[in-house]
This record gives sequence, structure tokens and C-alpha cells, in this order.
Amino acid sequence: MEFEQLHHSISPGSTQSIHEFSLESVFSLQSEDSIVLSAIQDDALYDHCMERLLEIETELMDFSSLTQDNVICIESSDDVLFELGETTGDVSLLKEENSLLKGIHEELLEDSSLTDLLLMGAEVVEAQNWTLSSKIIAKLRNLLLDGENGGSSFNRLALFFTQGLHYKSITAPEMLLPRPGQRQQYNMSSFQVLQELSPYVKFAHFTANQAILESTQGDQEIHIIDFDIMEGIQWPPLMVDLTMRKDVSFKVTAIIGDQQDVAAVQQTGRRLKEYADSINLPFVFKQMMMLNEEDFESVEVGDTLVVNCMIHQLHMPNRSFSSIKTFLGGVSRLSPKLVVLVEEELYSFYKFPYMSYVEFFCEAIHHYTTLSDSLVSSFVSANEMELKLIEKEYLGVKIVDSVSQFPCEKKERLLWEEGFAALKGFKPVPLSSSNVSQANFLVSLFSGRFWVQHEKCRLSLCWKSRPLTTASIWVPKSEK
Repeated sequence: MEFEQLHHSISPGSTQSIHEFSLESVFSLQSEDSIVLSAIQDDALYDHCMERLLEIETELMDFSSLTQDNVICIESSDDVLFELGETTGDVSLLKEENSLLKGIHEELLEDSSLTDLLLMGAEVVEAQNWTLSSKIIAKLRNLLLDGENGGSSFNRLALFFTQGLHYKSITAPEMLLPRPGQRQQYNMSSFQVLQELSPYVKFAHFTANQAILESTQGDQEIHIIDFDIMEGIQWPPLMVDLTMRKDVSFKVTAIIGDQQDVAAVQQTGRRLKEYADSINLPFVFKQMMMLNEEDFESVEVGDTLVVNCMIHQLHMPNRSFSSIKTFLGGVSRLSPKLVVLVEEELYSFYKFPYMSYVEFFCEAIHHYTTLSDSLVSSFVSANEMELKLIEKEYLGVKIVDSVSQFPCEKKERLLWEEGFAALKGFKPVPLSSSNVSQANFLVSLFSGRFWVQHEKCRLSLCWKSRPLTTASIWVPKSEK
């Protein structure tokens, strides 16, 4: 495992290292034209059709299950007509309005822009109107697949949103992408491209590592509990910095939430052990299957304990709300010296529990198009293959996961808030000036309009006006 080191001195007596994977080439792409969201051609017609659509749907609410065959059957049965108190003329009117309703639906689908159709799809999915949702999804697929070969980046993302809506509306889909929530096989090549294009991953790792270094000054036994270790690439840079201290040992406990991840985590542990041995750092690696909060009682806490929790990062699979709640509740029992929390902005603890499905869907469109824009702007030549690779393996999977797994029931969303409440014995503290300086230096190494925002004890990596991911550090309230 090879790491290339880039050293940057932040303050006297503290060595900061930026470690990057070596890349044989730099991938680039010409900036795409800005995406202009088209408006509906005739607003007056749209408003009239929508009003009429709502009127008809209200009137026909009790007859929504009637099909053309049902109507024909009613026409041929005088007994049924008598029981319903209907006349043949009334049935004809019903057929006529059903036909009009179908016509209005089709007209709206034809006249709506791509973004309008996506939002309309989210609205009918939230309303559980599966008949209309299937029509909208079919219309979206037709529009997007027709232009797939020459489509824009936004069109490719829109196809992922369409897939997410489809998976949200059915129970046993034939997946075109990995099943939501399923851990993907790690692709180091695509990950290196992501690292080269964006400071997203490095920002999370370096900010967390700097906070850990500062909080453990003078400590000899440092123990990290890692919520989602993945390939463990966060830890070699920290190991290098720890070798500059005397008589320091390092221990990592990786949390496993699924039995299928055991082999991959064990392999990560072996690689980290080999790397630690190569730099003469005493190192212990352990793993723990997490089923409930009580599982954390088996963790040895005799040394300096630090919790590392990265949630829903672009290169990580989405975790269930219940697993995050269990993790934060379990580690809080151990009274760690520090909790490092890095959240994708879309899943912020401060706003996520209070959003409806449609509100979340709108935020997801803004969030992932912003992420895509930040990647597209980093290309300077016409090599589009690497961009499509990132879109498929990271953005696409995250979009499908997010859209299909968002819980429509508020009670389920509140699990997110309850997980955050597990930190009630902790308080956020401002990040150090050294940490902020390191983040600013990092973003200066990348092209585009990345910048860093530090306010209210939160350090955010932003693109243009929108934050992408946010780091915060938490200490026990008893600590001054």
C-alpha cells in the first residue's frame, strides 16, 4: 500500500501531512454548458389543466378503481345500475370524464419539463398514487433513454433520480444499479479519480485526523472506534504523524453492521497492520459486530478513546437510521474523549428529520447537481469516460439509495433525531485555527470554486453557495 505524502506546516511544533494516492494521469473534461431548466410553455393552460385535474380526481375519488371493462360491465347490467341509482347517461358522463382525465394527464406529461416531471413524480410517490407515478416514471425513462448517448450530465443524474422513484414505488424491482444499501465492491481506480477531482474525501479525513491529533497531545495509548472503516485509507496519514511522538501506540476497532462485511474489514485490518509495521508504530486492530448498544460494553476503554463517525459520505454506502442511532448510543456509554462527526449536508441532523419526501427530493436534486457541477468543472479536456465512471459508481448509487430509502413516515425519520440525541452528554466545540488553515490550504490545491465555511462549531466544504459535507467535533460537557 503506497502513500505519497505532501507536507504542510500549520504551526510550530505540529507537523501536518497531506497524503494522497499516486495517480498515473490527471483526468479532465471541458466544462459543460450550464443547465437551464425549461419552463412549461403555456402557464395559463397548465394552471387550467391542473385545476380541472384536481376537480375530476376529487369527484372520481370513489371510482378510481374503475376500468373501461368495469364501465362496460355496468352498462350491460340493469340491476347494478338500479342499485347504484345511475342512468346510462350518467355512466356515459363518467366515461367521458375518465377520458378527459386521461387526456389531461397525458397533456401535462407532454408539456412538463424534465425537472417538473421529476418533482411531479416525487409528489405522486409521496401521495402513493402508484398509477400516475408509473406513467410519470415511464415518461421520464423515455425522455432520458432517448438522449442517453448525447445527454448532459444533468440528464444522466435525472435518470438515477428516476430509478430511485421507481424503486421507491415497487417492492421487488429488477435492479439496474446495486440494490440500495448494499455495499459496493471498492473500485480503487474510480476512487483515485474522485480524489483527484475533488477535496471531498480528503477534507473529511484530514479534518478528523487533525482534531484527533490535537485532542490526544500527551496521550500514549490512542484507541479509535471507527463507524465505517471501508478500506481504512483515513488512518495511514495519522499513523505517520503519531510516529513523531515518543512511546505512542495506536489501536483501531472497526464496527461491522453486516456479516457480509467481515472478510473485507479483516483484509483492511491486515493492510493497516502491515503499514504500521513498516513505519515501526505499535498497532492493534480489532473488529466488533454491532447489533445493539449493549455490544459496546465489551470494548476495552483503558486508553484514550476517540470516536470517528462519518455518515453518508459520497464514497460510502448509506447506513440505516437505526444503525447510526445504535452506534452513537453505544459509544456515548463509553465516555470517549472526543467524537468526530462528518455528515453529508443532505443528511444533516439539524434538518433531515423535519423534511417531507418532496422537500427531501428537492434538496437531493440541488445537492447532487452541485456535487456533479463541482466534478465537471475540474475537467479541462474532453475525457468524459472518467466523469461517467464517477457518476455511475458514486453519484448514481447515492441518488438511488437516497431517493428510494427516504422514510415517508415521520416516526422513522425521527430515528435520525434520536440518534443525534445520543450525544446529549456532549457539546460541540470550535475547530482550531490550525484545522481551518489546513482545510483552506487543501481546497487551494483544487480548481474551481471550492471554499471552506467555519461557523457555529461546524466546518463545511462548500461549492459555490452550497455546503457539501460538514465536520464537527464533540467533547463531554463536563470538560471545560
